[in-house]
Amino acid sequence: MSFFKKIFSKEKKETLDKGLEKSKDSFLGKLSKAVAGKSKVDAAVLDDLEEVLVASDVGVNTTLKIIDRIEERVARDKYLGTDELNKILKEEIANLLSETNTGNETDFTIPKIAADSNGHKMPYVLMVVGVNGVGKTTTIGKLASQFKKQGLKVVLGAADTFRAAAIDQLQVWADRTEVPIVRQEMGSDPASVAFDTLKSAVTQNADVVIVDTAGRLHNKVNLMNELTKIKRVMQKVVADAPHDVLLVLDGSTGQNAFEQAKQFTKATEVTSLAVTKLDGTAKGGVVIGISDQFQIPVKYIGVGEGIDDLQVFNKFEFVDSFFK
Repeated sequence: MSFFKKIFSKEKKETLDKGLEKSKDSFLGKLSKAVAGKSKVDAAVLDDLEEVLVASDVGVNTTLKIIDRIEERVARDKYLGTDELNKILKEEIANLLSETNTGNETDFTIPKIAADSNGHKMPYVLMVVGVNGVGKTTTIGKLASQFKKQGLKVVLGAADTFRAAAIDQLQVWADRTEVPIVRQEMGSDPASVAFDTLKSAVTQNADVVIVDTAGRLHNKVNLMNELTKIKRVMQKVVADAPHDVLLVLDGSTGQNAFEQAKQFTKATEVTSLAVTKLDGTAKGGVVIGISDQFQIPVKYIGVGEGIDDLQVFNKFEFVDSFFK
């Protein structure tokens, strides 16, 4: 099918293949058990396939859509052999995901931001949200590294002021990637840190600002108020900030990642997603479900520990690796 052209470099593709290995092996293992001894795709095979997709964390709603599409093909083609099932699945999932105009990226890029009314260059502001432990700080550090590689000037803001560890972790990444960081003491007002970060970024003529924020979902009203205040204060410096609100989800938690996405999208406007820790889990199917269910683009995926193992999410390369 024309979807599956070579998009990534060989090295990047190998990293993706390796990162999705556990998910792929688990899925294909379950699939081959489901079709063992059967030569034709019939109602019983489709029932088994439904179970396999749900067990692989694709999610019930997305699974039902995929099954519907395969049923249509079975009705149309009259005879479909089980040996073709993997190829058909790959095509139909790519078809499903291609209905949203996202997941087409091939590299780390940012849109150009218009200058202010005085002609001053304005930075692209990325606000990062997500509960503690999902790999939020690591994602910020890796993003800073990738943007810097593109020749962009990056400034980090440590506005997760509720945990000293969060500020210190971000400092480690700032040192490692050699990008400036704006921080205050633990317990400081997060909005004040965000304000100072943007002020500093404008003064330094930065291209990108990445602001870390606290991830406490147990009190949604507080979280909502805090994030609203941070946005309002940032807009005093950069009129339309933030340009992107990135929610980081831990892919290894499977269905819990869906739940977090639901809760966060109720608490604030989320404009993009990063799904991390896919290399250590067999739950990679969650990316397919999240990509389909939330009308929010998955922008980045984490497929390893290394600084270069954060990749832009390309749906065709992802599906290709998942069903390899």
